[in-house]
Amino acid sequence: MLTLLVVMVIVLLAVLAFAVLQRSRAATRLADAKADARRVIDRLGGQVYSLTGTDEPSKQALADAGERFNAAGAQIEQATTPTQARLAKETALEGLYYVRAARTAMGLDPGPAVPELDGQSSAGEVTEDRSVDFDGRRIEASPTPSAQTPNYYPGGRVAGRPVPAGWYSEPWWKTALVAGAWGVGSVLLFDALFSGMAGVHYDAAAFENGYDDGYQAGLDAGDGSGDPGFDSGDPGYASGDPGYGSGDPGYDPNAGGYDSGYDSGGFDGGGFDSGGFDSGGGFDGGF
Repeated sequence: MLTLLVVMVIVLLAVLAFAVLQRSRAATRLADAKADARRVIDRLGGQVYSLTGTDEPSKQALADAGERFNAAGAQIEQATTPTQARLAKETALEGLYYVRAARTAMGLDPGPAVPELDGQSSAGEVTEDRSVDFDGRRIEASPTPSAQTPNYYPGGRVAGRPVPAGWYSEPWWKTALVAGAWGVGSVLLFDALFSGMAGVHYDAAAFENGYDDGYQAGLDAGDGSGDPGFDSGDPGYASGDPGYGSGDPGYDPNAGGYDSGYDSGGFDGGGFDSGGFDSGGGFDGGF
């Protein structure tokens, strides 16, 4: 009887020790992920507050970078898992792409390369000037910034569908970015704007179905006859999640709209009014 009791005590202690070890490891992983995210967020903040746009494209890009900075800060404060911390980092990385775009628009060195975003390579990029009439308005796309194309997007998926990297006359993806769903006519617009464009890997049918990075994986494998790896399930990060801000630290990439100021007007041509933009135009060495 005594032996059985001793064995039970030993087993209980072993279970408790294992549980403590697991909690310790989880806490360490979370701390490491949050530290990694904060490093990128701080890097973004340094650029946002040290640059001042000199024209409409650079001002708009910096406004969008400022929104990502706010959203990433809200996300990391509420992150309780490494996955949530990594999403905050991804938000900040997207902001760094906007900073690079702003610097390019101002004729400055864009700075160090930024890690690729989720869905970016499969979305492709604008490689030529395009202009189409759609729904009573003129929509333009270009690989370079101009007064006609002041709205930048770094490329990726919005509500599960690809938006190629490039400069646009308007943020035609805005509805899906905020609401998490594409409106009527979006497939026709995508087809008219990008049909036959080198660098854009999707056709209208693929856009409608929200095919993701598996498409690019199939292209890279050189297998054009079989299943290229389409996966219309989880659209991943750049899908216009409403929890992009502080309201939902879990950041469900499939639905909703931005919280915590992410909708503060960057897409409608308004500036990011933090006061910090006017603190100087020098290049932050930390970038």
